[in-house]
Amino acid sequence: MGLVRYSFVLGIGATAFMDLWALFLKAAFGVPSLSYRMVGRWLGHCARGRFAHDAIGNAPPIAGEPAIGWIAHYAIGIGFAAVLLAVWGPGWAEAPTPGPAIAVGLVSLAAPFLVMQPGMGVGIAARRTPAPDVARVRSVSAHLSFGVGLYVTALLLAAIG
Repeated sequence: MGLVRYSFVLGIGATAFMDLWALFLKAAFGVPSLSYRMVGRWLGHCARGRFAHDAIGNAPPIAGEPAIGWIAHYAIGIGFAAVLLAVWGPGWAEAPTPGPAIAVGLVSLAAPFLVMQPGMGVGIAARRTPAPDVARVRSVSAHLSFGVGLYVTALLLAAIG
C-alpha cells in the first residue's frame, strides 16, 4: 500500500478509535465529548478571515458546520498519521511499535491547546473554561486514545498485509 493511501487508512482508523473512546466515556461515565459542530463553525469563520472569537458558541452559525467539523476532524487525523510516517518512516508501518504512535498522539495536543481552543475563545489549553484541568484531562485522554488508535490500526493493517 502506498504511503498516501496508508496514511489515509491509518488516520481514519485512529480517528475512529478516538471517537469510539469518546462514545465509551459518554456511555459509561457521562463524559461529554467535543462538539464538532463548533469546530466547523470556527473553521467556517477562519475561512472568512476571522480566526479568534470570545466564545465560538455566540458566533453566527455557518452553513454545513457539523459536516465541516467532522470532515476536518478526520482530515486532521489523516494529517497526523502522515506525520508519523514522515518522521518514523515506512518501516514503522511494517513493524509498528507503540512509542511513536503514542508520541504523535500526545504531540497532536498542540493543535487544540495552542490553536483551536484559543481561537474558539477558551484560551491556551482551555485556561478560560470553568474547569480548565478537567478540559485538559479530557483533551489528553482524547489524544492519547488517538495515539493508541494509530498503533492498533497499524497492527491490524500489518496483520492483513
